[in-house]
Amino acid sequence: MKPVIFGLSGLELSPAERSFFTAADPAGYILFKRNIATRAQVRALTDSLRALSGRDDVPILIDQEGGSVARMRPPEWPAFPAGPAFDRLYDIAPISAIEAARANAEAIALMLAEVGINVDCLPLLDVAQPDTTEAIATRAFGSDPMRVAALGKATLDGLQRGGVVGVVKHMPGHGRAKLDTHYHLPTVTATDAELEIDLQPFARLSDAPMGMTSHIVFDAWDPARPATLSPVVIEQIIRQRIGFDGLLMTDDIDMKALSGTAGDKAAGSIAAGCDLVLDCWGRMDEMEDIAARLGEISAISRARLDRAMASVAGVRGDGDFAALIAKRDALLALT
Repeated sequence: MKPVIFGLSGLELSPAERSFFTAADPAGYILFKRNIATRAQVRALTDSLRALSGRDDVPILIDQEGGSVARMRPPEWPAFPAGPAFDRLYDIAPISAIEAARANAEAIALMLAEVGINVDCLPLLDVAQPDTTEAIATRAFGSDPMRVAALGKATLDGLQRGGVVGVVKHMPGHGRAKLDTHYHLPTVTATDAELEIDLQPFARLSDAPMGMTSHIVFDAWDPARPATLSPVVIEQIIRQRIGFDGLLMTDDIDMKALSGTAGDKAAGSIAAGCDLVLDCWGRMDEMEDIAARLGEISAISRARLDRAMASVAGVRGDGDFAALIAKRDALLALT
């Protein structure tokens, strides 16, 4: 098995993808809007990925956060609120906000599980700042680290109740970045003491099954390399200081924050200590480059992967979708 999660080009596997994925044996797959049409189509696609891999628990990921970051959209699926909606409710009713976040996440999980998706890249644990890039500010749970942790924990719990693994992101924190990593490489100049605020939600949820890195340079820790490519940040900050021992994947290595070839970025992130590379766009030449540069997944990374997927093994996800949505909406209406 290669330590990589690949994207797909369309609504079904192409013959070239079938051949390549059979040979490369990636750890998992991620779906985007270009892969999504109807319930029946998505279910057929995920069934084909499980059959191809020979693993019933092969990770099939999606970014289904709510708000602007949602691959499954109306009219086929309902819209979901983004993080700030729960932050606003927390201002007046913290317990209600936590319950709303949990119900919302369980409803998302039921929707995903119905079509065979078992990993959601949610929740964001990034602590917002006054000048946080809009790419994060419109999605975050707020500026108080304990609030972010509480809403993040509720989201992880809700996803797990619905049979879906959550991914905490973007480690060790994206809140101080003033640039969007889809297009630029941000540098954070905050001191180590100041960054303690950013670490708190991740430390409180250090037992999360999966986590995702950020493509950000932190001057206080490693001024030469973004977190995804930094052994210092991954080992000393994420693994030791935060105490995270779950499966650590990169953010999408195709984002413009990282430079170099796809193979260079993939090999560099694994060498730095990431367990899995996330390559989202289904470009065959780049996937072939990555597969050629990566060896077999390490024993410790495979154990982390197996442990993460085991966290939802046997979960029936038998909640009432309509009741969960109604509960969430009644609570959010308090604002």
